[in-house]
Amino acid sequence: MESLIQDVSDPFTDANRPLYEVKANLFKGLAHPVRVRVLEVLANAETDLSVSDLLSDTGLEASHLSQHLSVLRRHNLVMAERRGSLVFYRLAYPQVADLLAVARQLLVEILDTTQKNLADTVGLLRITPTDAASTSAVTR
Repeated sequence: MESLIQDVSDPFTDANRPLYEVKANLFKGLAHPVRVRVLEVLANAETDLSVSDLLSDTGLEASHLSQHLSVLRRHNLVMAERRGSLVFYRLAYPQVADLLAVARQLLVEILDTTQKNLADTVGLLRITPTDAASTSAVTR
């Protein structure tokens, strides 16, 4: 009888892991600006992109892009397909594009809230340098 060997280093194969751990490992795949940029480029592409397309869109050196694509493949975020001497990439799941869009919406909302909070503080009493000096002299 043949035994199945499970790679315990694969964050997606251990059925006994809690879902929050699996999610955290997914986000590790997203935890670099270059990888997010690669995913955005792939999400906006109408067709699969070759490595040379990704190199020109990201401005990375080939070795750096290769390392990031390897991480994205390992985290099941992209798929690679060899066609002759070229390798083409695409998102592994369309939900990855949805995830990026939701992250963008969340960031826009956070920035909007921050901007409103900063605008609200403009109306507060400002302490001028001379006021600050006299205030600190009184508190001494």
